[in-house]
Amino acid sequence: MALTPELTDKSFSTTEKHNLQFEVLIDIGNKAAKQYGLSFKLTNALTEVYKNGVGLKNYNSDDSSELPIAATYLIDTNGIVQYAFLDADYRKRASIIAIINALKVLTTK
Repeated sequence: MALTPELTDKSFSTTEKHNLQFEVLIDIGNKAAKQYGLSFKLTNALTEVYKNGVGLKNYNSDDSSELPIAATYLIDTNGIVQYAFLDADYRKRASIIAIINALKVLTTK
């Protein structure tokens, strides 16, 4: 599953565009991200860029200027995190190879 602060119609278009085969849940206001310490506030300069260039409020429906940190977790059936990747730089994501390898380890336990 994925968690996003994007409005339903925006996240739905992302799901369609990338042909995602998993559930995408909406986290309006980054409430869940905040609870897990996975959100950050943009600087004033970046807030202006996102406000004027991207139209962040049109995607996230609020003026908080907060974004989630991109994170990937693999959690076993006992609720234990077996793999974690997070980076404040949204351009850096967990590699598919690393995720597949971690899944292989989980399925052999």
